[in-house]
Amino acid sequence: MTELASSPWMAWLLANPLLGPLVEFQFMRSAMFGCIALSLSAAPVGVFLMLRRMSLMGDAMAHAILPGAAIGYLIAGLSLTAMTLGGIFAGLTVAVGSGLVSRNTVMKEDTSLAAFYLLSLALGVLIVSVRGNSVDLLHVLFGTVLALDGAALTLLGGITAVTLASLTLLYRPLVLECLDPGFLRSVSRWSPVAHYGFLMLLVINLVAGFHALGTLMAVGIMVLPAATARFWTQRLGPLLLTATALALLASLSGLLISYHADWPTSPVIVLCLGAAYLLSLFFGPLGALRHRRPASSHLQA
Repeated sequence: MTELASSPWMAWLLANPLLGPLVEFQFMRSAMFGCIALSLSAAPVGVFLMLRRMSLMGDAMAHAILPGAAIGYLIAGLSLTAMTLGGIFAGLTVAVGSGLVSRNTVMKEDTSLAAFYLLSLALGVLIVSVRGNSVDLLHVLFGTVLALDGAALTLLGGITAVTLASLTLLYRPLVLECLDPGFLRSVSRWSPVAHYGFLMLLVINLVAGFHALGTLMAVGIMVLPAATARFWTQRLGPLLLTATALALLASLSGLLISYHADWPTSPVIVLCLGAAYLLSLFFGPLGALRHRRPASSHLQA
């Protein structure tokens, strides 16, 4: 802390009663780095999720990872590795299982996904409730962003790096799949890579959000910034940048508000994201008060 204070910039931050906790306390610095990693990773995934009209699937998948994380907890306690691997396995199982059901039966994909995720959610809550206690259940459902340690931050940073590298590699096929998936399947072998690669990115980012914000809040930092940014721009590049910036601003604001007000951090972060969404809904250039939807609209690259 002495070294931090020796810098004029850091000394100003420490003297600032509002921003000072972000650099004064180790747990606040860890939470800040976790929020930054999540914002850089989850927000761009949320943009493609929105453009593919799969936002509700993100919510379903956030619940679907719970039984895997719960089984990891049952085997190894609050082990980062066990809960991460369990969550990824459960999420992929639900995603692939619902896809197979929709492709081989009369059931639509949204209905099969709803059935799988409801079963997963009930199983996960049952496991944690029976074998754990109320504190463990709250940890799983609402996260512990203020208790992120070095291992958790390493995991979040690794997922962020993998996500950004994958989105860079898959950018063109992902855009084409958002616009016309049938055309992509007819002209390129990248269609299944883009589809299943994106599902994998969705699952690992929900697992990352699960460790910081909990199962019930993880999808918030993914969907809300993307939806909010859509009220400000319809071009894909600015949409990605705006969603990421909104996620950063709202998550850090929520972190500080929860510290000063002594409120639970995860819900406050999501409420900050929700407040930005509502303001943009009414006052954004493409919001309700300033924009009338044209007869047809298209994504602009």
